[in-house]
Amino acid sequence: MSEKVRVRFAPSPTGPLHIGGLRTALFNYLFAKKHGGDFLLRIEDTDQNRYVDGAEAYIVEALNWCGIPFDEGPDKEGACGPYRQSERKDIYKSYALQLVESGNAYYAFDTQENLDFHRKDHEAKGKTFIYNWHNRTKLSNSLSLSQEQVKAKLNSGEDYVIRFKSPQDKELILKDIIRGEIRIDTNVLDDKILFKSDGMPTYHLANIVDDHLMKISHVIRGEEWLPSLALHTLLYDAFDWKAPQFAHLPLIMKPVGKGKLSKRDGEKGGFPVFPLTWNESEGYREAGFFPEAVVNFLALLGWNPGTEQEIFTLQELIKTFSLERVNKSGARFDPEKNSWYNQQWLQRKSDEELADLFLRELSKRSETLEMSKSYVQKVVGLIKERASFVSEFWDLGSYFFEAPSEYNEKATKKQWKEDTPQIMGNVVSVLETINDFSSATIEETVKAWITDQELSFGKVMPPLRLVIVGDMKGPHLFDIMELIGKEDSIERIKKAISVLSQ
Repeated sequence: MSEKVRVRFAPSPTGPLHIGGLRTALFNYLFAKKHGGDFLLRIEDTDQNRYVDGAEAYIVEALNWCGIPFDEGPDKEGACGPYRQSERKDIYKSYALQLVESGNAYYAFDTQENLDFHRKDHEAKGKTFIYNWHNRTKLSNSLSLSQEQVKAKLNSGEDYVIRFKSPQDKELILKDIIRGEIRIDTNVLDDKILFKSDGMPTYHLANIVDDHLMKISHVIRGEEWLPSLALHTLLYDAFDWKAPQFAHLPLIMKPVGKGKLSKRDGEKGGFPVFPLTWNESEGYREAGFFPEAVVNFLALLGWNPGTEQEIFTLQELIKTFSLERVNKSGARFDPEKNSWYNQQWLQRKSDEELADLFLRELSKRSETLEMSKSYVQKVVGLIKERASFVSEFWDLGSYFFEAPSEYNEKATKKQWKEDTPQIMGNVVSVLETINDFSSATIEETVKAWITDQELSFGKVMPPLRLVIVGDMKGPHLFDIMELIGKEDSIERIKKAISVLSQ
């Protein structure tokens, strides 16, 4: 691309960052890095009534956790700051007045009561009230009033807003990288308020001015902003500025049924919809997801690489990503598939890294469990293939740390026969003879004994697993016995003979 790629993620700090907002940030980041560009964070906090304390810090922490930090933004100043709109509010009025002077906007003095009257009057006639070319000269504004009247109202301090003057009888031909050509009849557009009576800009004016001053080359945002594209394009034309290229991302849809994914869907389905925990709502981080897995499944929500590949590192995503391969239609959210992604990323982690994470879980579980990292690392190596989350390690391998206190009832009925206590007692004698208590030696010795005694493996191996593990689960039995050691293995067998023979 000839011009420098600069994109921005511009959330409002009105609450936690939804997973859909995080995907918007991710797609902006991938596009910027693919083209050697800049990724900006701009906090759009002009609506102070909806401002939520802590929301901005949450947004920054979520981006950093995912490994997609911004290049410019609050407290990371670049040449185009400040990056909070509340710190830029003195900028906007001059641009609104510039539009009034050029004839592209006008003062409107209508009271709320007057607008409500017109709205109800239209409803009574089965019509919809739209403030635009159709009726603006009949309302109280600088298009219907004389210059003297307008001047008098302004001098007296009467409340006003500044509205954009939408053109009449024109067809706009808009271009979107994802959706192609869009045609809009300007007669259906209303004259949006650009500057409010409280001295603050609306989203539309602030957004356009900031994107221009921050040299944004591509606006990549959610589908919900598609209805604003016509106005934003007209505003660029009115200022005689070059407009950025636009791309509107598809919605993230509910796992079942129709509609956009919401917090309620997560509460109902028992899955997170926020990257980090917010109040009572659990986040993906706290639910045990790896940031790489979250980035991976988010990237494939609405974007198709054009291949069968499903597992991508961030660098692979940067290399492969293109807006042209983003789908127009909404992407269905699949919590089960998301868990699968986490399972895939868990398998890619080293045993050492997983051991560190599991040790934290073990320390929360019991203060008496004092295990060396090397031991836990070996345990992890044996059980991780069956896990999607580190939090599942305990259920998969608690017997590595504690001898069974009870035995699976169904397995006991099936495996514990009248002659089993004697067979298990003989296994103890066999184990006592082994000096090199390695998995290979244990297996060779025990299996040789079974053959010599002309026993079936079914009479020995399943009950042996039952007494060592407490259930019929787990990795290779002799690997387990090597790890827990000779003394513990023998003690477990003796204990089970005593308990299960009663």
